[in-house]
Amino acid sequence: MTETEAALRTLAHNVRAARTRAGLSLDELGRRAKVSKGALVGLEKAQGNPNFATLVRLADTLGVSVSALMEGPAEGRVRVVSADAVMPLWAGERGSEARLMLTTTGPAPVEVWRWRLEPGEEYPSHPHQAGVVETVSVTAGRMTLVVDGTEHLVEAGQTAAFDGDAPHTYRGSGDETCHLIMTVHLPPGPAPAA
Repeated sequence: MTETEAALRTLAHNVRAARTRAGLSLDELGRRAKVSKGALVGLEKAQGNPNFATLVRLADTLGVSVSALMEGPAEGRVRVVSADAVMPLWAGERGSEARLMLTTTGPAPVEVWRWRLEPGEEYPSHPHQAGVVETVSVTAGRMTLVVDGTEHLVEAGQTAAFDGDAPHTYRGSGDETCHLIMTVHLPPGPAPAA
């Protein structure tokens, strides 16, 4: 089995399990996440290749992190993840990319992303569920962060934080590649059943 096949099987299992826990039919999950029933059926059969936006909508609708849909069981107390061991979840036409490095566990998980934005290339993100807070820490270059239509320049050595429930866009600015670490702070999930 290839790495891609294994990743699709893990994704299929995790989506089906999260949908079952949420008590949602394929039709209802599709309606809420704005994903066709056919795409969901394929996804739960480990077929197809869902894009990043679809994964984000499914995770938001199911109340879980994107990596909770993609990761297998935890392997011990400490996880060390190399960027080259993680497939990009988004790749731009000019070489930009976003990699979900890991998600912390606990009642309020945090996703840790590594982004590369080429000058002028952008990624528009749909609003997340209420309570999501994002941070972007630029380590090299500069980016323009657009939140709810307002542009904010964020340069190397600067960090910005914002509520992720508004439309937002990440855009490479200047004439060099922008490297950044993004965190997505998810709201606490429902308490586990006793």
